[in-house]
Amino acid sequence: MRLLGDEGESIAMEHLKKRGYKILHRNYTTPVGEADIVAMDGETFVFVEVKTRKTDSFGMPFEAVNYKKQAKLRKVSLYFSKQKKQELPVRFDVISILLAKGKPEIEHIEGAF
Repeated sequence: MRLLGDEGESIAMEHLKKRGYKILHRNYTTPVGEADIVAMDGETFVFVEVKTRKTDSFGMPFEAVNYKKQAKLRKVSLYFSKQKKQELPVRFDVISILLAKGKPEIEHIEGAF
């Protein structure tokens, strides 16, 4: 399962770079949780949750980003802001990747929550 997640994160990072995002961290780990990717989109810090699946049998990958995961990512962003010692403009994105047909289907949801 971790290999699938790693593959998805690599695909997501390439997707973000192609769109002009600056990648700051991958697997940013704190005492309160982890963000798959932390990036800059202009002047905004973007905390990205990446969900990857091989099939949509159990729903689309983005549907797995539930309230609990959202709350954890918010805590990670607050921790990040405290480490930077400033209030920062922040956005939460979800990148949903389906690897069902050889070529990844990527859905990037900006401001997902």
